[in-house]
Amino acid sequence: MDAELFPRERALIAPGAVHVPDWLGPAGQRELLDACREWARPPAGLRTVRTPGGGAMTARQVCLGWHWYPYAYARTVVDGDGAPVKPFPAWLGELGRRALTDALGPEPAGTEEYDIALINFYTGDARMGMHRDADETSHAPVVSLSLGDTCVFRFGNTRTRTRPYTDVELRSGDLFVFGGESRLAYHGVPRVYPGTGPAALGLDGRLNVTLRVSGFPDGG
Repeated sequence: MDAELFPRERALIAPGAVHVPDWLGPAGQRELLDACREWARPPAGLRTVRTPGGGAMTARQVCLGWHWYPYAYARTVVDGDGAPVKPFPAWLGELGRRALTDALGPEPAGTEEYDIALINFYTGDARMGMHRDADETSHAPVVSLSLGDTCVFRFGNTRTRTRPYTDVELRSGDLFVFGGESRLAYHGVPRVYPGTGPAALGLDGRLNVTLRVSGFPDGG
């Protein structure tokens, strides 16, 4: 209870990894949620991701710009309906650049443009195991935005999936950016708290919108 008496503060979780609470206000959350609902529609819509070993991720996913599948990228939904991946909108790239600046400071000259969005939808029993975002050739910072239910975001180290790690509570509207020394840190979502999202948002579950720079040639 005591923690709720005070505003949540911006926090440096690790070198290059920053949590900015309440970065996206109610109107911005609604706009992003409405866009996510359109992106989730077929073709190239929300799907269950299956690993090479035959397992299924409990968080479902839709991609923009480039389609991610374990553990590569393509221009079509090669592990789903085969449709071309939905385009990455310019306004989402602008949002990502603004988030990056607010979290880590002014961008250096020549910063690459965001061109990938991975949008994960979590129900109350969904989880995400510890992993690294290592399938891109660019090491530009990752921008992560949360909508809906609160989760525990586990941010680890670059060497192992185990300790040391830090558990961060991510709520609707929160921003998390990681780059530099922490760009290839292991991270995951061990828990989602059902029914904790803003009632006015009208989202049952959690959406995580993750923006990345591919570093790929335009032709793939």
